[in-house]
Amino acid sequence: MDIEDLRTFVEVADAGGVSPAARRLGISKSMVSRRLIRLEEALGIQLVARTTRGAGLTEAGVTFRDYAARVCADIDIARETILPDGDLRGRLRVAVPLTSGPLHFAPVLAEMARHHPQLQIHADYSDRFVDLIADGYDCAIRVGALRDSNLIARRVGQIYGKLVASPDYIRTHGSPETPDEIVAHQALVGAETWRFVDGEKIVIVQPQGRFSSDNGAALASAAAAGLGIAWLPDCVTHEYLASGALVPVMTRYPLPVGGVYVVRPPSPHPARKVRILSEFLIEAFERNPYL
Repeated sequence: MDIEDLRTFVEVADAGGVSPAARRLGISKSMVSRRLIRLEEALGIQLVARTTRGAGLTEAGVTFRDYAARVCADIDIARETILPDGDLRGRLRVAVPLTSGPLHFAPVLAEMARHHPQLQIHADYSDRFVDLIADGYDCAIRVGALRDSNLIARRVGQIYGKLVASPDYIRTHGSPETPDEIVAHQALVGAETWRFVDGEKIVIVQPQGRFSSDNGAALASAAAAGLGIAWLPDCVTHEYLASGALVPVMTRYPLPVGGVYVVRPPSPHPARKVRILSEFLIEAFERNPYL
C-alpha cells in the first residue's frame, strides 16, 4: 500500500471530490483517480462512490478516512525524526492574509524556502476566513483577535495600529478628539467594532460609514482619497504616513496591541514544518517589531 495513495484518498475525502483534491495536490485528476483505484484494489473494497456529479465516500470510506489520516501523520512525524537536523521536505500549505501578507509575510516564507530547498511551500493569500481542516491547510497566519475554535494557536508577534485620515478630510470635517465623536464622522468600515485604550479600560465604538471592505489596503486607499477615517494596522498604513497622505487621528486613545498567530488543526504532534515557520516569524518580528 503506497503512502501517496493514502494521502490522495485523505485529500479526496477532505476536499469533497477528485477535482478539488487534484487542485490541492497540484496533480492531474487522472492521477488522483489512478491512486484511488490502486488503493481500493489493495484493500479489496470501494472507498469512493463515483457519480456524474462528483465523488463521495462510501460507508467504508468514511470509516477508513480517519485511520488513513493518522497513518499519514505518523509517517510524517517518523520522517521528520530521522531527517538531518534542519532538513525539511514535503509540502507546507499555509493560508496568509491578503492585506498584509504579500508585503510583510511573503519575505519570511521566501526565506524559509531558501533555507529548506526540499520543501514545497504553497501560500494562499486571501482575507477570507478559511477552514483549515476542510480546506486542507497545514496552518494559517492570522492577525488580530482570534475567533473561538478548536485550533491550536502560537503567538509569533505583535501588531500595532492607528486611527488615520487624510489631511483633506480633516480640513473639511475636522478630527474627532474622543471615541464618542467618531459617530459624527464617516468611518471606513472593516470591522463591526473599533476598540481604543483609555487608561486601563477598553472603549468600544460601532463606526458608521458608506464605504466598507474586508481588505485593509482598500481601506487605506479610501482614507487617502479623503473618504473618511480608518482603523488600521501600521503595516498597512506606514507608507501613507511616511508620505503624509495619511495622518494619525485621536492619538490620545491608542488602538490595543494585536497579536500575530500561526494557527493549526489540533494534533498532539505538530508538524515540524509548522513549528519552523513559527520560529522564522518570531525571528522576523524580533528583528523588526513593526513587521
